[in-house]
Amino acid sequence: MILNKVHHIAIICSDYKKSKKFYVEDLGLEPLQEIYRDERDSFKLDLALNGEYIIELFSFPKPPPRNTRPEAAGLRHLAFEVDDLDTSLVELSGKGILAEPVRTDEFTQKKFTFIFDPDNLPIELYQK
Repeated sequence: MILNKVHHIAIICSDYKKSKKFYVEDLGLEPLQEIYRDERDSFKLDLALNGEYIIELFSFPKPPPRNTRPEAAGLRHLAFEVDDLDTSLVELSGKGILAEPVRTDEFTQKKFTFIFDPDNLPIELYQK
C-alpha cells in the first residue's frame, strides 16, 4: 500500500453555526460543499485550504464532549503553518480568539502556539 496524502480530517462540532463561523470566517477556510442530511439531523461542510479539500465539519445531535485536553488518547490537535505568527495572532485577537503564550520548538527553533475552536479542539499555529 502507498499512502499519497492526507485526504481530509473529520471534526464533529456541538454548535454548527459557531464552528462554521470559526473555520470559515475566523480561520479563512473555503467552503466547498454544504449538505444537510435529514435522516441524521446533521450538517456536513467540506472545507478547503488554498483550494485543497482538508476538513469535513459535521454536526450531530448532542455529541459527547471531548474528554480532556490535550493529552487524551486519539487526535491531539490540528496544526496549520502560518507565514508570520505574530501578525496572525494580532488578527485573531481582533476577532476575539485568544492564544496560549507563544513557545519555541526546541528542535526547529520555530515559534508556535495554540488556539482553540468552539469545542476546545486544540489548533496549533506554527511559524513557517
